[in-house]
Amino acid sequence: MKNNKWFFTISSIVFTVIAIAHVARIVFDLDVSISGFVIPLWMSGVAAIVSGYLAARGFIAAHKL
Repeated sequence: MKNNKWFFTISSIVFTVIAIAHVARIVFDLDVSISGFVIPLWMSGVAAIVSGYLAARGFIAAHKL
């Protein structure tokens, strides 16, 4: 059980960092391009919401163990 708690905690920290990076991209209006295709800002908004949700659920699951 203790290993699961560490897994949930570490993965939640990773998802939190990803969410913060996407929010920073929106706040600072940074352009990201992959193979010449510019990724729109709304995709970062969706990614920030999804990764923030996963981080929150991971912290809740780790707390319950």
